[in-house]
Amino acid sequence: QVLIELSRVLRSTRMVLKRSRSRMLADSKNDGVPQGSKKAKGANSGDSANPTVAPRRTFTLKDFDIGRPLGKGKFGSVYLARVKGVNFIVALKILFKSQLEKANVEHQLRREIEIQGHLRHPHILRLYNYFDDEKRIYLILEYAERGELYKELQKYQRFEEERAAKLMFQMADALQYCHEKKVIHRDIKPENLLLGLQGELKIADFGWSVHAPSSRRATMCGTLDYLPPEMIQGQDHDEKVDLWSLGVLCYEFLVGRPPFESKTSSETYKLILKVRYDFPPHISLDARDLISKLLRRRPEERLSLKGVMQHPWIRKYVDKKKP
Repeated sequence: QVLIELSRVLRSTRMVLKRSRSRMLADSKNDGVPQGSKKAKGANSGDSANPTVAPRRTFTLKDFDIGRPLGKGKFGSVYLARVKGVNFIVALKILFKSQLEKANVEHQLRREIEIQGHLRHPHILRLYNYFDDEKRIYLILEYAERGELYKELQKYQRFEEERAAKLMFQMADALQYCHEKKVIHRDIKPENLLLGLQGELKIADFGWSVHAPSSRRATMCGTLDYLPPEMIQGQDHDEKVDLWSLGVLCYEFLVGRPPFESKTSSETYKLILKVRYDFPPHISLDARDLISKLLRRRPEERLSLKGVMQHPWIRKYVDKKKP
């Protein structure tokens, strides 16, 4: 099993991470981990989905051939890269320690590394390993060939119902896996999703996620348009916040914007608390039914992830045979 070494970066928390990592490993000891050594055939090779990163291996920047930039964020950039020797294509995320410290998000990065590094699911972007030098932290990530889902949505303005339903099924499947591992994502939105070579969905950002065996949490986090009523009201929340966000995501897939989007934050808050939104005429009745069953003010009334995957609108397209 591939293990992520958590002994080099941010040494002051070593013992805390070690204890919590042991708990998560106990939860996920039966997860399949890619073995063997397939060589990458190029930048678009599907082989890059299963690179062999040696357990407890210490990497340096010299172990990689750095290619074109894939994206840029607040704390650094992501580059296409090839691991020398085993010759695998990966995405290398480079973060600057000074910027992380200035924003006081080191703890958030530690949590993201710990959680994402132990998740094994076809619709969750793999974090294979990480290393650091004096100024930077490097995350070795699975390369998602078709890039950001958000850009795809901007390109087409909205998705056809068949594509939206298939993406929703993949999303629900990945979230169900997370919840079984006691992980709550808490920031589901198009900007945090990537697309693989075949257009399959990959959850790529776990910055606000939390491993919560006790279920209830109190921190308000995430993105305004996707926040559920219980978070806005400062109430404790559990994994059902992800069900609300899934409903918002489905609406945005089909309409091209979130359902509670407004000119001001205060107006958005009001619409969320009242659960007030409208459907454009082109949205089918079955799609409306699914969205309305997820966007429920009371968390316990929201449709379960299993219910999402079994919903008639989802099954209509997921079970559809190719011509």
